[in-house]
Amino acid sequence: MLKIGVPSKGRLMEKTFDWFGARGVTMRRTGNEREYSGEVEGLDGVQLVLLSAGEIPRELSAGRIHLGVTGSDLVRDKLADWPAQVAEVAPLGFGHADLILAVPVCWVDVDTLDDLDAAASAFRRVHGFRLRIATKYHRLVRDFLTENGVADYQLVDSQGATEGTIRNLTAEAIADITSTGETLRANHLKILEDAVIHRSQATLFAARAAEWSEARPALRALMAQLRLPVPDVIREG
Repeated sequence: MLKIGVPSKGRLMEKTFDWFGARGVTMRRTGNEREYSGEVEGLDGVQLVLLSAGEIPRELSAGRIHLGVTGSDLVRDKLADWPAQVAEVAPLGFGHADLILAVPVCWVDVDTLDDLDAAASAFRRVHGFRLRIATKYHRLVRDFLTENGVADYQLVDSQGATEGTIRNLTAEAIADITSTGETLRANHLKILEDAVIHRSQATLFAARAAEWSEARPALRALMAQLRLPVPDVIREG
């Protein structure tokens, strides 16, 4: 069976079903609303696997699913050297959000990464510890700051309500996903001018570690229906 992992609830699930449905591939949940089960109609040998968006990169990496729909930010943050583990099949055009760095509006002299670097150094001299940046995107944020020469900081894990960490005095800055910026403004935060770390959207990925031999016929049929090229990861054989 060709296993396709898709988000198990919410707008990402609905938009994924709509995207495939518009291309003649009908996906739907089965059972009651508490059951994480579903099916794909009209294609033989294809199994729908409902997972949280955050679990899909892990399942792709392990090869337990062949294809998966999740945010490009999650794949890049959760999988080290992600191109070696998954192949990007197609961006889907929804689920847009930017991973950004933001600081309090009252930091009137901090508008760029260079300003943040200077402020972080000054913060450490004054307070005796490094400026804290709250985020759940540790790999993406660390790599971005390293590439841009920002050093005097520490990442503080935040799995929710990240914008509130500054008000709660558990961080001085944040790195988080935003689509409209409304929550940032409501919490008196501003995005640094040159600190868009990643522009994310829902994307269809293929697993390099999956067992493809028996799934190839179903994969080729699916790609033909979607009018997409067969991913290089399974083209051989």
